Amino acid sequence: MTTSRRWSIGPLRRFTRNLLLPATVAGRPIMLKYTRDPSEALAEIRGHHALAEHYRLPALLAHQRVPGGRLLLYERLPIGTDSGLLLDLLNIPGQPTGELRAYMTTLTEAYRKAIAATARLLHPREVVRKLYWDRAQPGGRLDDYYLDRDFPFNAPLPVSELTNHTLIVNNRELHLDWHHTLTWIRDQFATDEPVWAALTQGDPTDVNLANPLAWLDYDTAGMNSLLGEFANFLWYTTALGGWLVPTYNPTALTDHPAALAQLPANRPKLHWAAIDPRTRTIRIDYTTTPSPARQAAATWYWQRLVEPTAADLWPDQDLGHLLRPYLVMRILAVYNLADLGARDRMVVLARLAEAMAPDFNPIDFFHLEDTLCATP
Repeated sequence: MTTSRRWSIGPLRRFTRNLLLPATVAGRPIMLKYTRDPSEALAEIRGHHALAEHYRLPALLAHQRVPGGRLLLYERLPIGTDSGLLLDLLNIPGQPTGELRAYMTTLTEAYRKAIAATARLLHPREVVRKLYWDRAQPGGRLDDYYLDRDFPFNAPLPVSELTNHTLIVNNRELHLDWHHTLTWIRDQFATDEPVWAALTQGDPTDVNLANPLAWLDYDTAGMNSLLGEFANFLWYTTALGGWLVPTYNPTALTDHPAALAQLPANRPKLHWAAIDPRTRTIRIDYTTTPSPARQAAATWYWQRLVEPTAADLWPDQDLGHLLRPYLVMRILAVYNLADLGARDRMVVLARLAEAMAPDFNPIDFFHLEDTLCATP
């Protein structure tokens, strides 16, 4: 309810287990964030402090323990209905705009500067572990979603039976062993092999990047694996942000209804799905259809950030091989695949099979080869 231009409050918004309440106090716009998990709140406070030297952030004005959690008081950026986020640039219909290209140029330049200043090889216990290592641990999200559970690939075939079938995706012969994949991804995040990490926000989604450029949400901020950072942005931009999030968590986009309007343009098209029990063959034909803006943003990020960083840190190494574990974790451990609708689940599992293929190529997987941002 608004009482005057100098004093206002609301509306209250819920994101996961957090509550956000915009307000204006004596003409000053602020954002109150209530976090129930004390450890997440403290991680956010530490993360904000760590990033402040290298990235543009809204000021953290105060924080206080309150019953049931912690209250954080931020400077409120000018984010409104369908405005103020990278998400809103990605929701503009038609060809990618010059504004998007300028934004992605600024974004990638800021990352390259921060990475150059902070990147170093670290033991996995020294990096932020929430989105990858913790989810692979016993009792982590992979166990919570999939331990001792089976679910339909397509009725009546359970996902556990995929290993006994040939999977033909868009005329390409693939194979997906569900149990092997789960064991493999756990093993990938159980080694002590050092990883290249740098100071980043850690969860670079289109709702965590403000326009004009600023970074929001800091509970994963700190020294993050750069490969995890890259996989997160690419998968979110081309799949989660335009398709799965508006489909399965539309309330998160209440203030950005254009994202819901753009869902039909971003949802993959499943053209054919059939199982031949005689030959144990599954055929799936689909097309991914991220909007031109999303494809352009992903390509610009790849060309101006991922490739130059890889040339510096992993010269002559297979970037697809390096990215694969992080991408697979994002595919498996954001949404429980058993909870997806049947058509979405088949497409995501087909994409998982593509990611697990020995010849996995990120440029092909994310359809990056032909898309460029428009000239400003």
